[in-house]
Amino acid sequence: MLKENFNDLQLFLAVAKERSFTRAAGKLGVSQSALSHAIKGLEGRLNIRLLTRTTRSVAPTEAGERIIDCLEPRLADLEQALGDIIQMNGQDAGNLRLSAGEHAVRSLLWPKLKPFLKAYPQINVELVVDNGLVDIVAGRFDGGVRLGESVDKDMVAVRIGPDMRMVVVGSPAYLASRGTPQTPHELQQHCCINMRLPTAGGLYHWEFERNGKPLRVRVEGQLTLNLLSERIDAAAAGLGLACVPEDMVQTALAAGTLVQVLDDWCPTFVGYYLYYPSRKQHPPAFARLIEALRHQE
Repeated sequence: MLKENFNDLQLFLAVAKERSFTRAAGKLGVSQSALSHAIKGLEGRLNIRLLTRTTRSVAPTEAGERIIDCLEPRLADLEQALGDIIQMNGQDAGNLRLSAGEHAVRSLLWPKLKPFLKAYPQINVELVVDNGLVDIVAGRFDGGVRLGESVDKDMVAVRIGPDMRMVVVGSPAYLASRGTPQTPHELQQHCCINMRLPTAGGLYHWEFERNGKPLRVRVEGQLTLNLLSERIDAAAAGLGLACVPEDMVQTALAAGTLVQVLDDWCPTFVGYYLYYPSRKQHPPAFARLIEALRHQE
């Protein structure tokens, strides 16, 4: 029975993962009707309904979930074994899926991934940009990237970036009209560009430190943006002060289009880590990625 149904079981996993026939068909490169026909055939042969379909969504049934729980780890073991064999033959191959935030992707991951992908053309990488605290196990990711302080204790973590700082910046025109804050408390009299935290749902409280004492300030302003590039652009346009990663505004600071304030209140903290669930062995492709991303002091 397994030999007869193996291909269709893989199609079922793709639909269950995407929660959509349309998205799964697009990723698999088959027509939606062919995919639907294959799943219906599989359900008929097994005499079990695997998917619950509505006009808006597709979800695995209880029986479908049991098949997923049984099949996925075995397919992962098979993929790793095949990867080991391929590597023994002198090739590195495999599929990797990563989750990371916008800043980590722009400043760190993408610059390192470009030469990695050229060096290993048989390794396929899916990079999902999400600023929330993603559950990489539930999301079926091989790994994720977070700041060191945010990595769960039950994860393996590899440092991939240097220490970093968040800094407060504004345009010369804005500071000329509104004045320059001397302490974080004075930010409450300024127009600040907010960011909403995607996981908690609240607005980000700007974080400062002086003489070893941390300080969190809730700021207000006309504008709330979740994209980093837009917050920087808004600050340069004179729409308010922004709290952003220092490395992303160094060029603007050097050019004078942005001015940094509250410099001695902005501490350095531990940068980004690649993290992943503890396991005895990694797929060869993931081991290659770890070495490519590892931070060199």
